[in-house]
Amino acid sequence: MGNLLGGVSFREPTTVEDCDSTWQTDSEPEPEEPGPGGGEGPGQEPAQPAQPPERACGRPRASPAPDEDAEAAGAEQGADSTEASAKPKRSFYAARDLYKYRHQYPNFKDIRCQNDLSNLRFYKNKIPFKPDGVYIEEVLNKWKGDYEKLEHNHTYIQWLFPLREQGLNFYAKELTTYEIEEFKKTKEAIRRFLLAYKMMLEFFGIKLIDKTGNVARAVNWQERFQHLNESQHNYLRITRILKSLGELGYESFKSPLVKFILHEALVENTIPNIKQSALEYFVYTIRDRRERRKLLRFAQKHYTPSENFIWGPPRKQESEGSKAQKMPAPPTSGHNSQTSMHKKSKDSKNSSSAAHVNSKTAEEKKVASREPGEETDGPSAEPSSEAARPRNLEKDGHGENSNSQPEKTMTNPTEKNESASPPEKDEEGENHHKDCENPGNTGSQDDVPSQ
Repeated sequence: MGNLLGGVSFREPTTVEDCDSTWQTDSEPEPEEPGPGGGEGPGQEPAQPAQPPERACGRPRASPAPDEDAEAAGAEQGADSTEASAKPKRSFYAARDLYKYRHQYPNFKDIRCQNDLSNLRFYKNKIPFKPDGVYIEEVLNKWKGDYEKLEHNHTYIQWLFPLREQGLNFYAKELTTYEIEEFKKTKEAIRRFLLAYKMMLEFFGIKLIDKTGNVARAVNWQERFQHLNESQHNYLRITRILKSLGELGYESFKSPLVKFILHEALVENTIPNIKQSALEYFVYTIRDRRERRKLLRFAQKHYTPSENFIWGPPRKQESEGSKAQKMPAPPTSGHNSQTSMHKKSKDSKNSSSAAHVNSKTAEEKKVASREPGEETDGPSAEPSSEAARPRNLEKDGHGENSNSQPEKTMTNPTEKNESASPPEKDEEGENHHKDCENPGNTGSQDDVPSQ
């Protein structure tokens, strides 16, 4: 049976804002669908329904290429992120990669057959991981504490912490939704998975202290934190570990670890180089947006320089209330003064046109007196009517211009507003100017986290 949602097209997000729902208001309905990777509860990202695996066994399958977003995001995360002078920027590739993860990989297809449970069989100690040929029990017993091996071997991490996306080790198999459910039912696999998590925490200088996921400094934390601060490829490993925790039923373990890392990076300053990855990647592996808000608010309190913190609520939402109080009155006085000045110029034009009509009428009278038998362009009139005619023209012309003038000045109020008020330079000023043009959008939407 193929993918049930194979015909449903998924609209790819095109901006960081499309990928990030962290600061959406709490008043909107929160999805509560449990995904195949766990993470039940309100505030979760919408989950894709579990799909039956495609029974395509019996023929060899080429390993799919790694996900482009994950690969690009990994390249960015592995790069040097210690530029203190430059203001950080949000990564679209990271945002889209983590958006797909939190939304249970939209358009994901199980292309492995039901019986191919490679990750589960590895954790049951039935098969070794490839290409090294080492079983899980050997890894847990002989590799634990061997920091040189854990640091320089790059093929075991995909087997210890599997995901529904292809990593750099093409021998490792991606998880399937069916395999996830079977894995969570297998106590032997879960026990070893938690041992693998503890082993990696110790490698980073951290220890797991209880069954709820709380962590603390390990005995050797100083040495290991110094190493972690200088070996940034391990930040990629932490991102993978956090994702895998969520896939295999330990979503609740993520927040304590991320909070601990943020505290060490921002408050204790023991691993300052990790703060960019923690804010751009680690936080956004958490599916509950309210948990993300708590972590980001904590980080914002301690982040320096504070003006470089770019992960908070959008500026419009943050300062909407203060803008409503500072909104100036419409520039009516300037508009009226311009209108009156415009009318004065029109009056002067009308008076000059009236003088022109008077002079023309006098010339016609002279011509009529010289050639009484000759016709003129206009109808012949009594001197009294001719004298009255320019006054009527002047009066009519002034009335017409005065009536049409408000239409001309009101056809483009935007131009008047722009000329009446000086241009704003900062981003908040631009938003403030837009709020003045649309006075209906002045309500505040402060996002208060649920405790």
